[in-house]
Amino acid sequence: MNRMLTVILALALAALACGPNLPNIQVPVERITPGPTETLTIDEAAPDGDTVMDVTLGIGAGNITLAGGAEGLVSGTVRYNIPDWKPEITREADSLIIRQDFSPDDRLRIPEGNLTNEWDLKLGAAPMRLTVNAGAYEGQMDLGGVPLQRLEINDGASDNTVTFDEVNTEAMTLFKYNTGASTVKLEGLSNANFAEMIFEGGAGTYTLDFSGELQREARVSVRAGICTLTLIVPAGVKAEVTRSGAVTTVKTEGTWSTSGDTYSTGGSGPLLTIDVDMGLGTLNLISK
Repeated sequence: MNRMLTVILALALAALACGPNLPNIQVPVERITPGPTETLTIDEAAPDGDTVMDVTLGIGAGNITLAGGAEGLVSGTVRYNIPDWKPEITREADSLIIRQDFSPDDRLRIPEGNLTNEWDLKLGAAPMRLTVNAGAYEGQMDLGGVPLQRLEINDGASDNTVTFDEVNTEAMTLFKYNTGASTVKLEGLSNANFAEMIFEGGAGTYTLDFSGELQREARVSVRAGICTLTLIVPAGVKAEVTRSGAVTTVKTEGTWSTSGDTYSTGGSGPLLTIDVDMGLGTLNLISK
């Protein structure tokens, strides 16, 4: 947790160093002392009938573990030691929101000491549209077999791994991932069963691994800043990668054919189309 706060402070200082000269503004500061660690137990029942649920998780800085296997809709625990970080739960017929309230105050609030904000949740077997909004965190999201019709992840400075080790039984219309200065690994993406994927990143290290079983033709759009981007395509999958922007270096591994700014792999089955627009950095294309 303290590592994430260090990342936030480093990014803030870098932004100030690169920005224009600002007036000397005195900002009142409130320091928050952590209290005893509290545990909130979450046990949300499955929806009635064939209802498709919109599930939204709103998380501050901390640690996140997500997986399938809940008997109901969502179950698990949240451990925290700042009283204001107790999550609010809002349930309606077709939606569930679990979020921490980080509304801006009239003073800057700086926690001090060892902080705890640990989310350990399981998702159930009911079809859902999942949105995760998070700040700076370390995450492990094992979403294989979770019936997702749509998935959106928005985060700040994160170190996150999302895996799909089983095929998604629902046809996912869109998988959208929006991140900042982060290290992100997305694994087993063919198992996610999406029609469209949009990945937007800042300065970071990003790995998109399309291993698994490609269920249908899929289109991927990647837009990133100064970064190292690695795309992994299984051998035998028909893929076409087109690059644009100020990419400095393109490195290939495996069998790729090149025509201008387009890189292709031969194969059978559905076509995987990937458009990459990135700033200065390295694009690694791996076929294995």
